[in-house]
Amino acid sequence: MSRLGLIAGGGALPVSVAARCEAEGRPVFLVRLTGFADPHLIRYPGIDAGMAEIGKVLSALKKAGCTAVCFAGTVSRPDFKSLKPDLKGATLLPGIIAAATKGDDALLRKILSVFEAEGYAIEGADDILGGETLPGGALGAVQPTEAQLADLRKALHVAEKAGELDIGQGSVVCDGLVLAVEAQEGTDAMLARVAGLPADLRGSPSARKGVLAKAPKPIQDLRVDMPVIGARTVEMAAAAGLAGVGGVAGKLIVIDRADVIEAADRLGLFVWGETR
Repeated sequence: MSRLGLIAGGGALPVSVAARCEAEGRPVFLVRLTGFADPHLIRYPGIDAGMAEIGKVLSALKKAGCTAVCFAGTVSRPDFKSLKPDLKGATLLPGIIAAATKGDDALLRKILSVFEAEGYAIEGADDILGGETLPGGALGAVQPTEAQLADLRKALHVAEKAGELDIGQGSVVCDGLVLAVEAQEGTDAMLARVAGLPADLRGSPSARKGVLAKAPKPIQDLRVDMPVIGARTVEMAAAAGLAGVGGVAGKLIVIDRADVIEAADRLGLFVWGETR
């Protein structure tokens, strides 16, 4: 198998990708992004690198014999003035900054083009994980009601419309009312915000209502930024009083499916894949 260069941001997704490569005997080389990558990734061969140390990263990938790269994990948009680029990074940074002014999708496309220009194939985390995306219907024992499905479909619509404007990937709807739309803060922070809303606007552990939906931006490259849920997502949705979590079947990565099902069943939430 070809050696994979894994550009690792935060969260559980890079950990799952690295573990899958290890389980399948595929050699992997980690680029652990400073300030983001999970400390557990230190056990894999690789380097630690800042976001603007592009020359260092490209040189290390070449030396390691990588032929493909995968971008996985969360990374906050940096304060470009605070970055400390190497020579290659300094050369590319003006173009990257210009792309960033056009939105996150343009920024991602620019970064991908840098690696593609160096001859690297780009692999999606979902492909490496072997189809660990949300299936159609209920994932777990809890089934949504028709009213809850109506909330889910509206939340998906809102998320997709926000995605058209390159804003975010998620939204929360309760009884037809939009409670939150995800922007730069990320899903966890959005759910924490929902949990802080007045009790009459959202559900509670004893009377759950409302749904979190996540959808890919229509303009985005799914090889890089397919939306993700895990057990923590379910737990935070439960803490916000929501009745369930959902997305478009086949377009939402489920990290550690067994853990997600266990958390959903234990907390009484549904996880639903909307088939289109």
